[in-house]
Amino acid sequence: MTGPAVGPGSIAVMAFQLVVLVLLAPFVVGVMREVRARLEGRGGGRIGQPWRDLRKQLNKEALRPESSSWVYLGAPRVLLATSLLLAAGAPFVSTAVPLDGAMDLFALVSLLLLGSVALALAGLDTGTAFGGMGSSRSMTIAALAEPTILLAGFALAVRVGSSNLGALIEETQDNPGSVISPAILLAAVALALVIVAETGRLPVDNPSTHLELTMVHEAMVLEYGGPDLAKVELASSLRLTVLLGLWGNLFLPWGVATSTDLLAVCGATAVFLVKLLGLAVVLATVEVFIAKWRLFRVPELLAGSFLLALLGVSTSFFLA
Repeated sequence: MTGPAVGPGSIAVMAFQLVVLVLLAPFVVGVMREVRARLEGRGGGRIGQPWRDLRKQLNKEALRPESSSWVYLGAPRVLLATSLLLAAGAPFVSTAVPLDGAMDLFALVSLLLLGSVALALAGLDTGTAFGGMGSSRSMTIAALAEPTILLAGFALAVRVGSSNLGALIEETQDNPGSVISPAILLAAVALALVIVAETGRLPVDNPSTHLELTMVHEAMVLEYGGPDLAKVELASSLRLTVLLGLWGNLFLPWGVATSTDLLAVCGATAVFLVKLLGLAVVLATVEVFIAKWRLFRVPELLAGSFLLALLGVSTSFFLA
């Protein structure tokens, strides 16, 4: 598939989409914390608190372990760069962005994996027991989660004949009845489980814990502080926003603009915000009623999601 023509309009839409996602990502985390706090009977904080935390970290001095190398310093930049590239290139408010032609399933998985590997290497580079433990756990989860993303995407790609994300969305918009097909429903459930694992949410990981027996993401970033920690936290919230937004657009694609028309892009942005915040509230609500699983049970969950994705691909071929 060839991408859309690159022009001032498509570049402006891509820049607008990137700004929207970057501004929105910490607020998504704030909304989820607020929902959890209210449902648990706590007072909670303000929705904008993640942004205030980032500003505070940016004003602090950057510190690093004595034994660390350039890997430790480069990992937050790689993680943030891959997250920004996904936010700019994937179709969130419009499929008419310059990078849409290159943003397919393989690019999506590659960028996610590149960020995960960079952070895992940083955890090993610190030379601490926590860093190594978190990196080992993170790579185990990633090795099980990334193939499921590809398979869930293939279940969608079979009926379209393309793995391009924009083409998948436009095809579903043209054939809305296909959303309720068994293959799409299986892929939707599988991808939802993988998003939980990729973003370090319950029951795979608990983002609010610092207990050594349960940490995954927090163990890898325990040594970070100041601007480097701000980059890691912003990138993590951006990955969560990107994956929730992609799930919403792939399985509920209505409202996504297919042009650079100003009114269409503004309307698509409003619809995208509603879908994103709705998914964030649902995910936070589900987290209130479940507990973190022990680590050796996580592969069972991811194996289940892989099986669902595989069934989705098989069903796509049989029902195509």
